[in-house]
Amino acid sequence: MPFVHDLAEINSDFTPDAIASIDEIIDRLKDKPGSLIPVLTCCQGVLGYLPVELQEYIGRRMNIPASDIYGVVTFYSFFTMIPKGRHTIKVCMGTACYVRGMGEILNRIRNGLNLEIGATSDDRRFSLDAVRCLGACGLAPVVVVDEDTHGGVTPDTVLDILNSYK
Repeated sequence: MPFVHDLAEINSDFTPDAIASIDEIIDRLKDKPGSLIPVLTCCQGVLGYLPVELQEYIGRRMNIPASDIYGVVTFYSFFTMIPKGRHTIKVCMGTACYVRGMGEILNRIRNGLNLEIGATSDDRRFSLDAVRCLGACGLAPVVVVDEDTHGGVTPDTVLDILNSYK
């Protein structure tokens, strides 16, 4: 496992400020029972994801095998090892949305942002997820960006909606 000064050479997300924040989180929580999930949650808040190098670093600092940390990160769906965008786009692929044109809307998103489902844009502006239902069938087709629900989306309006998220 690299020393803290080597982390920035491995991954440019490990800025001095990020490392300082991560160290503060670990120091504050490591001696509390059941602290691993809170530490991982807070550290993910710093970087936006939990790369293997960070898991190994946390393991060393908390005296927990990296394999145990990896097991926790891969078990819980709220942890991610992939960088996420500043904004998460969720497109509804439920029946009501799909029959009202979500396939073409999704194509416009994919082509317009050069972004595939489950991926994050190179500039980390957006992450794209396809979901089964957003519970807003009366507004179909529906796209949710972060916490904002956009109903009645069309192939011609979807990129304008997304471009409003800077």
